Amino acid sequence: MKLNERGLLIVISGPSGVGKGTVRKALFEMTGHDLVYSVSMTTRPIRPGEVNGKDYFFVTKDEFEHRIKENGFLEWAEFVGHYYGTPLDKIEDQLNKGKEVVLEIEVQGALQVKQKMPDAVFIFIGPPSMKDLENRLIHRGTDSLDVIHQRMDKALREIGLAHRYDYIVINDEVHNAADRIMAIIRAEHAKTERSIYKYQEIMGVK
Repeated sequence: MKLNERGLLIVISGPSGVGKGTVRKALFEMTGHDLVYSVSMTTRPIRPGEVNGKDYFFVTKDEFEHRIKENGFLEWAEFVGHYYGTPLDKIEDQLNKGKEVVLEIEVQGALQVKQKMPDAVFIFIGPPSMKDLENRLIHRGTDSLDVIHQRMDKALREIGLAHRYDYIVINDEVHNAADRIMAIIRAEHAKTERSIYKYQEIMGVK
């Protein structure tokens, strides 16, 4: 029996190269859940093969800036001349349907979200070691050594912010990490503060 009818916002974040996307995909491959992925909004042009509403919500710069003025984003940022953000109304709609909304995001964005929705569940994905993280970044083959060193320095600063999260999950093995996150989600639903009023109503306690 699910005592908390409203869904949970699950914010997954951590340093670049830690495997956030891989863990999130493994989480969604698990059965028996109501997980939905939070689709971001952007002003950049749609690329071949992308689907509006699945990869991103593609909007004009005017539409995006209007949403900013209306406080319509949980978080937003501008990169290389294009806006990217997490639409608040889309998340609220899914949460009200009882869905578990998963937001995979960088650390700074997660801290923005925490200011607006402190009741969300914040999970920091950490590497087993800094050497492991460096090896992942090198094997990814997308960055120069200088960029990798910059990412490593940034990762150290971000790990220093891990205390601001509710949970830390070490990505030592992808499926183990996904299992831990699913256990966290189930435990959060059983928290007294989320479930007591519904339970007492069911039991006829006033």
